[in-house]
Amino acid sequence: MTYLGMIGPLQWIIILIAVFFWIIPTIIALIDILKSKFNGNDKIVWVLVVLFLNLIGAILYFTIGRKQKLTN
Repeated sequence: MTYLGMIGPLQWIIILIAVFFWIIPTIIALIDILKSKFNGNDKIVWVLVVLFLNLIGAILYFTIGRKQKLTN
């Protein structure tokens, strides 16, 4: 059984880097969605996709969703 106190400094750094690269794309995608205009309920759908699918949702938004934004 492994206790939290037995995790060394290198493991903490790896965990923090992994969490950082997991959360940052999600936050960037959510900010971009909320700042942009979409047709109908597309904005709500993309917010839900990014929130529920996290990294995969952010990747989907950057590959598919950005093309659906309305231009002013």
